[in-house]
Amino acid sequence: MVVATEASEEDGLIRAAAGGDRAAFGELYVRYARMVHGILLARVPPAVAEDLTHDVFIAALTRLRGLRSAAAFRGWLGAIARNRAVDYFREVRQRGGALEDHTEPASAPNSEALFILDAIRSLPEAYRETLLLRLVEGMTGPEIARESGLTPESVRVNLCRGMKMLRQVLGGTA
Repeated sequence: MVVATEASEEDGLIRAAAGGDRAAFGELYVRYARMVHGILLARVPPAVAEDLTHDVFIAALTRLRGLRSAAAFRGWLGAIARNRAVDYFREVRQRGGALEDHTEPASAPNSEALFILDAIRSLPEAYRETLLLRLVEGMTGPEIARESGLTPESVRVNLCRGMKMLRQVLGGTA
């Protein structure tokens, strides 16, 4: 019954946002920003992930009226985020420039975090996204399942296998 109530509340928010209610859209941003940021962080330099998160929500706001079903919102928003990451790299190539170096100097306090982020980003996509949503965005397994559309079992498997692969990449024991 609680799940049905949450789904009904979310459907109402999505419909209200599609009708132009900015407060409802703001609530959707609060609920889904971590998911979108995690998806982007799995694909783009960390320094641009936050800006691209905002871009994704602006794109969603302008296209929300065309969404056929409120139930499709999560997957639709995730697809916009993945496409925005692809667009980012296309734009960099079109400008003729190399990717900007968004990393900190090796002596920076967060250099270890960037090293681990690079290790996570070297993993297959399914593990990469799930691990970033868990380890960086702080989402629980059930939250990841609910927001990504994966089954709870798939999330558990992806986290378990992803952590095992991450330990191998980082030189630990599997």
